[in-house]
Amino acid sequence: MLINSQKFIVNELHYTIRSVNLEDAQALSALRLQLDGETENFDREQGEGFIDTKGFEAIIKEDTESPRNLCLVAVVDNRIVGFSRCAGSPFKRIAHKVEFGVGVLKEFWRYGIGKNFLNASIEWADANDIKKMALNVVETNDKAILLYKKLGFEVEGVLKNDKLLSDGNYYNTIVMGRIKP
Repeated sequence: MLINSQKFIVNELHYTIRSVNLEDAQALSALRLQLDGETENFDREQGEGFIDTKGFEAIIKEDTESPRNLCLVAVVDNRIVGFSRCAGSPFKRIAHKVEFGVGVLKEFWRYGIGKNFLNASIEWADANDIKKMALNVVETNDKAILLYKKLGFEVEGVLKNDKLLSDGNYYNTIVMGRIKP
């Protein structure tokens, strides 16, 4: 599905959040690879589960055609610096919900990009009769957890010792959800 572009200025950084398009596939492939190497907030290490340009073209096609999917990008000076995705399901028992995921390049943290992705996604979900948004977040990502709670997400559960990080320790994954008010 598609949404209208939104422009933001935060701490003198100008950026746009817009729906993804097919021309973004190559940049998204490179961005995802870079993101996986910048943080341990994702399930993958850099290079694992690599999605090439053709793979992203298929995802973009699915996301723009499905009424239950939404993929957004953040653009600074014609450069994609982050993306978010809501992925739904055609199965009747879970067609009322979407899974939310987000990634922003580290150099663009603290400009509200993640928050604005989430706000746009919540607005889209509420307008499209999606009853629930769900997400997973590693327990060490305190800032994300605070943001999710501030925007109406609640902790629904904890997956204990779910993720092995580079320090050799296991960490919990927090399962969170937001039910449409």
